[in-house]
Amino acid sequence: MSERSNFLVKHLGLRGIAIFEAGKGVLALLGGIWLLSLRHKDLQVVAEHILESLHINPDHNLYRAFMRGAGHVTTRTLWLVFSGVLVYVAIRFLEAAGLWLEREWAEWFALLSSSMYMPWEIYELIRRASWLKWGIFGINVVIVLYLLWLRISIHREKKAAARAKAGPPAEDLDRVEAAK
Repeated sequence: MSERSNFLVKHLGLRGIAIFEAGKGVLALLGGIWLLSLRHKDLQVVAEHILESLHINPDHNLYRAFMRGAGHVTTRTLWLVFSGVLVYVAIRFLEAAGLWLEREWAEWFALLSSSMYMPWEIYELIRRASWLKWGIFGINVVIVLYLLWLRISIHREKKAAARAKAGPPAEDLDRVEAAK
């Protein structure tokens, strides 16, 4: 691959992942704000409305667990969850900014954070596969493979640059001197 196309692949790939991570942060922030807006509402009614709109059978275990959980949620719990969402959003935005600026630490962080989800995604695919789960898994695999390829190619470039800077090995110099 030429140096220009290599630059474009790196630049556009990192920018694409940065936009994706920022998008996850925005969605989480919107979800957190929505959750916080529920603090003065009857959560039992809200939970029932959500479950009905998702067409979940009231006899299903999920329905009963969701309703039971909604009954235990307090304003303090909503604030705690919102605080957790803010931490997640800050991490996503920090990662996105680092990737946008092509920082090495952000590439490593994105590689590790994306890889961290893979065992859980595989478990979910084995448990009950769906197109959505396959899509999420596929996107994550592409991101992990891209970042892995990028880190390996950068490492090779650094090694080659270090070798070029160091000059020929000492034994080659000895042979040149002996040939004179």
